[in-house]
Amino acid sequence: MIIGMHPYLVLNGNGQEAVKFYEKALNAKVLNVQTFGDMPGNPESQLPEEAKNLVLNAHLKVGNTDLMLSDTFPGQSYQVGGQVTVALLVNDPDESREIFGKLEDGGHVAMALQETFWSPLYGQVTDKFGVTWQVSTQTEEEK
Repeated sequence: MIIGMHPYLVLNGNGQEAVKFYEKALNAKVLNVQTFGDMPGNPESQLPEEAKNLVLNAHLKVGNTDLMLSDTFPGQSYQVGGQVTVALLVNDPDESREIFGKLEDGGHVAMALQETFWSPLYGQVTDKFGVTWQVSTQTEEEK
């Protein structure tokens, strides 16, 4: 079952500034900020020093609404016009696969569904209408 859907902003290296801005401008409560430096180390792919403080994921609460944001992953190009995506939280891996497959029809997969350190199944897909979806499985254990 889909358990949540909210806007997800993608920024170009100024995510920390954006968190502070939206906290003040929207009277948002900052629930969590993870940086790329917080990711588990990978000996095959060293994270550049200048990327360590970039925002991997920030979660803000604006009234009753969740707002999430991140910086563009180091080394990937920033897509003007692609700053807003939709984060979809699903509580069942099979349903995540089904939804992802349907969104993929006529679209383009940016990141195949896979296990990450924050989700047992996560992927990014741009549908045939140009809307980018971040499908994330959240089981009872992750809550």
